[in-house]
Amino acid sequence: MLLKGEFPRGGLSHFDLPWKNLPTMQRVIFYRLHELSAESFYSQIFPKLERSLSITLHHYSPLAGRLTWDAQDPKLCILFSQGDSTTLTVAETEADFSCVSGDGLRPAAELRSFVPSLKASDDSASALSLQITFFPNQGFCIGVTSHHGAVDGKVFLMFIKSWAYVCRLQEHEATKNLPVLPEELTPSFDRTVINIPTRLEEEILGMSAKYRNNIMRTLNPSPAPEITADTISATVELTRENIEKLKERVKNESTRPLELRLSTYVIAFAYAWTWVVKACEDDANRPVGLLVAADFRHRLSPRVPDTYFGNCVFPIGLFGYEAREFSEEDGFVKVVEILSDAVHGLDSGEIESHCMNYVGGVKKIKPGAQIGAIAGSPRLGIYGVDFGWGRPAKTDLVTIDRTKGFFSLSERKNGQDGVEMGLCLEKSEMNIFLSLYKNGL
Repeated sequence: MLLKGEFPRGGLSHFDLPWKNLPTMQRVIFYRLHELSAESFYSQIFPKLERSLSITLHHYSPLAGRLTWDAQDPKLCILFSQGDSTTLTVAETEADFSCVSGDGLRPAAELRSFVPSLKASDDSASALSLQITFFPNQGFCIGVTSHHGAVDGKVFLMFIKSWAYVCRLQEHEATKNLPVLPEELTPSFDRTVINIPTRLEEEILGMSAKYRNNIMRTLNPSPAPEITADTISATVELTRENIEKLKERVKNESTRPLELRLSTYVIAFAYAWTWVVKACEDDANRPVGLLVAADFRHRLSPRVPDTYFGNCVFPIGLFGYEAREFSEEDGFVKVVEILSDAVHGLDSGEIESHCMNYVGGVKKIKPGAQIGAIAGSPRLGIYGVDFGWGRPAKTDLVTIDRTKGFFSLSERKNGQDGVEMGLCLEKSEMNIFLSLYKNGL
């Protein structure tokens, strides 16, 4: 899919650098359309998706470009020029739509077939790749893969929402001219809004020596590890009632309940992580830790626009713990306290101190440490992405299959209050986790 135009050459910010070698962001969104024929899909649905994608990429032109190294600058940059393209793959499958898009236990490897790979080498990497898969007489799904060095999850979803908006627009008006996106979906490409001391950037560039003397100077994301047939994907929920009940438990059991920030994010993360540690408990003394991806758009001065294009999240590392600390009876409350303190610290600390703490913490991570993290947020509204054929039947963040203890977080697909979380574990571990999770409520 070719685009015309030119995106101004410019180095990525230090917020982009920590993510450049992380696994790609991969999401699949399922849409159920009963009795969807091949004729309808290939003559109506796919052309609409393709046309609207081309239009949307004019608004998000860097996503049609590539990440590369600047010979005059140690930082990365995104280059986009006339003739650059984004890969769009169309596929067809005989898989059972209800099975692969369900909440029950599913082989994690199945979801990988619905998301495309990303072209990448040491010197260059595509920013975006897409795949649309047709399920005859059942529906279709959209798989999106993005390089984490280019954008964060908020921009990633902003692009998908914009694509859906343009696709719906085709039903109501001609789109010969480039349509204007709503303000909340219009990306801001002004990187001068990121105003951080140079010394901080140098610390990030020097972390793990990845950016010095060409050591590990590569744009290849971390490869997806091989997963066996026993690696299982599942989705669990917390209703509003569940969340309120867990909050009351913390208030009753914590020694400092008034100090805690009992957000849905903190409660959901702590509850799921506690049971994952317990389910994988082969060594009570094994090192474990937590990562909080903090959005700094509203924490910098001056404030960064909500629609800023790029990464504006930074990892907050909470390391130095052992599994037994979280798997004991008070483990859930302890994790809540740790996460709450970290969130409080974001309000009072400067980005420089958070960076220095993270750099120092990474150096102390012990080999084989189990790290818990959450990607996504119910505030992003992924289940509101309607291309013109209704709400998604299901969406999965495929990237979480890389690590035990990584979760996806979103609103519930039925529109009711609460959240849903996706995770991947070995089958025996998943069975233990699901039992503990259910009984703990």
